[in-house]
Amino acid sequence: MTNSMQRVSTNLTLFLKFFIPVFWLVFFGAFTILIFAYDLEYVAQIPIVTFRIIAVLFMLSGIALFYFTLFRLKRVEMGEQFVYVTDYFKHVRYPYHNIDRIEESTFGFLKVVSIYLKTPGSFGKRVLFIASGKKYDEFWKNHLELKASLGLS
Repeated sequence: MTNSMQRVSTNLTLFLKFFIPVFWLVFFGAFTILIFAYDLEYVAQIPIVTFRIIAVLFMLSGIALFYFTLFRLKRVEMGEQFVYVTDYFKHVRYPYHNIDRIEESTFGFLKVVSIYLKTPGSFGKRVLFIASGKKYDEFWKNHLELKASLGLS
């Protein structure tokens, strides 16, 4: 066993957490501002008031979707004694004895991993990340005792 850390979250975390939401917010934010700036009566045979309401609801639902999904993603590295978690602004390490359980869910080709802590840490009681398929599985193959102690099959 080595003392080094190994990244187990996907490289796409940065892209998913920042690029997609920023791109979406800029594009649809500009679109929403644009439909309020122009004095139109109809857009695609929809009255402008209805179209503006739909656009605002679409914008707000997108923000809510990002807040409850992509913004919660973290970059995770695992080592011999600690799990290292970052949101790219703050970096925290959690000892394995503070981990209550680890749950894995599969959504299509993505493996979403939730680390539940016994006591809330800087990121709350749950750390969510998308696993890098090869690196995540490789880490557990090299740390079978740790895997068993955490109750992972």
